[in-house]
Amino acid sequence: MLEGDLVAVSSRALAEGPDALGEAMLAVFTPVQPMLAKTAASAGEAIGVLGEAVVEQKLDGLRVQVHRAGDRVTVFSRNLRDITSEMAGIVANARTIPGDSFILDGEALLVAEDGSPMSFQDSMSRPDDGGGAPLRAFFFDILHHDGVDLIDEPLAKRREVLDRLIPTAARVGSIVTDDSARAESFFDETIDAGFEGVVVKDLAQTYEAGRRGSGWLKVKPTHTLDLIVLAAEWGSGRREGWLSNLHLGARHPDGGFVMLGKTFKGLTDDMLEWQTTTFLDLEDRREGHIVYLRPEIVYEIAFDGVQRSTRYPGGVALRFARVKRYRDDKDPDDADTIDAVRSYLR
Repeated sequence: MLEGDLVAVSSRALAEGPDALGEAMLAVFTPVQPMLAKTAASAGEAIGVLGEAVVEQKLDGLRVQVHRAGDRVTVFSRNLRDITSEMAGIVANARTIPGDSFILDGEALLVAEDGSPMSFQDSMSRPDDGGGAPLRAFFFDILHHDGVDLIDEPLAKRREVLDRLIPTAARVGSIVTDDSARAESFFDETIDAGFEGVVVKDLAQTYEAGRRGSGWLKVKPTHTLDLIVLAAEWGSGRREGWLSNLHLGARHPDGGFVMLGKTFKGLTDDMLEWQTTTFLDLEDRREGHIVYLRPEIVYEIAFDGVQRSTRYPGGVALRFARVKRYRDDKDPDDADTIDAVRSYLR
């Protein structure tokens, strides 16, 4: 996680014994696996678990890790790819930060003229290559500063260092509170401002590279739609023999249904068994491994957001769609319309 070279670390361990693993250190320009967050149902619940904590805006952008030593700056993506050539504006701004060396963790995204965040899709389709609006970096953590590694320091200490180095305009917005109601209020304000949600972080938490630690809890709003199952695909692996991956559709006001994408998330074994039997009774036709259905089944689908898409006829797709339940109390005419889906576009 720290050295980014499994062969080198393994060779040292084999040659010198397990104690050599404890010698691993951060190195500027060697990307570090980012720390990730687990999920909480609400900001108030997260405060109940962690006590006094940072409640931080969750930006829906590109995770970036910015390394600098002297005038040299390198930017890495979440999957540790060198994306420096796409981040000219971020590189230039990094050279203005005080100090000789650092490793910063943050998000890069496009910001509208009114200061509101633009969509993930907009940010991903507009790399800072010198054309159009530049991606801006907003930082929430620091792993190294001027020869001192900070990953084993508590978040409270790392935030003190960030406060000295990074201007407020380049920081991710946050509050520190032990009040569940205040955390919920900040969450509501964050969503209203166009952000994805919040991350609640334990002030005593060290930086656990590559881990989804319990000291970071993310909270995002969950939306639901009632959608039609247009088709299902025969599963593979553990789901072989079951109809699994669902083709989801919204009702078109002029008649018929518009496909929005696919999901198999949220399906239990009992549901897989039930829908395999039920769907075969509703089969309209087959194409390879896809069984197309008469549009009679309505499922309640949870999702995190809607994005523009050229892949599907409706021009939109659901983000992180998962099945909540079968709506046996609803007919196809009760399914949500494509206009209702599009209303979630930011």
